[in-house]
Amino acid sequence: MENRISILWWIAGLLVIGLIYLLSPILTPFLIAAILAYIANPLVNKIDALQIKGYSPSRAVASLLVILLMLAVLMLILLIVVPLVQKEVVLLLQKLPAYFNTAKTNFEPWLQKNFGVGIDIDFAQIQQVLTENWKTAGNFAKNIAQTLSTKGLAIIGWLANLILIPLVLFYLLLDWNIIIDKVSHLIPRQLIAKTKEIASEIDAVLAEFLRGQLTVMLLMSVFYATGLWLAGLDVAVPVGMLSGLLGFIPYLGFGLGMVMGLFSGLLQYGNITDLIPILIVFGLGQVLESMVLTPWLVGDRIGLHPLIVIFALMAGGQLFGFAGVLLALPASAAIAVGFRHAKQSYLASKFYNGQ
Repeated sequence: MENRISILWWIAGLLVIGLIYLLSPILTPFLIAAILAYIANPLVNKIDALQIKGYSPSRAVASLLVILLMLAVLMLILLIVVPLVQKEVVLLLQKLPAYFNTAKTNFEPWLQKNFGVGIDIDFAQIQQVLTENWKTAGNFAKNIAQTLSTKGLAIIGWLANLILIPLVLFYLLLDWNIIIDKVSHLIPRQLIAKTKEIASEIDAVLAEFLRGQLTVMLLMSVFYATGLWLAGLDVAVPVGMLSGLLGFIPYLGFGLGMVMGLFSGLLQYGNITDLIPILIVFGLGQVLESMVLTPWLVGDRIGLHPLIVIFALMAGGQLFGFAGVLLALPASAAIAVGFRHAKQSYLASKFYNGQ
């Protein structure tokens, strides 16, 4: 009987995985909303439990307030970041001839000496093309009109998904505790204690990872952008932000940001010794992230090796696209908890101990 029940559970699990795979093209807004709901639910619970002069806000009001707060934070970030990035890119385009001349002055003799080739590129034409394209990219109204006329259905689908996220988020936050209770009632009673134990560990791991990693990413973006700006790099803001925001993939944000920073610095300064401040910024950033912020804000409880994280992201993207990338790390952290419990059961089993 128990074997039959186990087989049924395995079949049900495989059917759920297959269904997720088939529905992956439409899962992205639901997954984004679910992740945001998981992160924001504690705040909704606190607002829902408030007592202000005898008035307690309803769950619906608390959910709406939290969603509005998240939208306000997102808009504030966009209003601050987009003008800064646009200003930096315009400045970079204006200085391109000087950068190209510096590169030509420093690299052409070396290329001529070692390979017998020179640099024969029309830098003025490159600058003109980039500037015109950037100006065209800045004409949002014209671009939107042209895109709607050629790719109307795709844009409508994208906008529908974008609008769907806060709608799904609202209903998830409204009924989050009810959904959790209903799921727990479906679990067989003989498994409920162990399931709650594993679920509690998964919740702790995901809470530390999602909230902690987000904080680390934001702090490192500010650190890199500020440090590179103090080092005199013209493209400090975009390089710094990219380095920090890609920090959820171990070493990718640091490595890519350092390569971009060094390359930009070499074009800007034309002297290798002037790159030392950039190296110092990234060196200090790596020490700050790995030895201070990550242990403090994320901790060692996640237990995911960097190679596992990279593989999980690639596998999730390959199987489910962008939705898979969103789900990869939380799912990997949950699976890691399951494997730890499976390992404990295996080490305590009669088979392992030869009984």
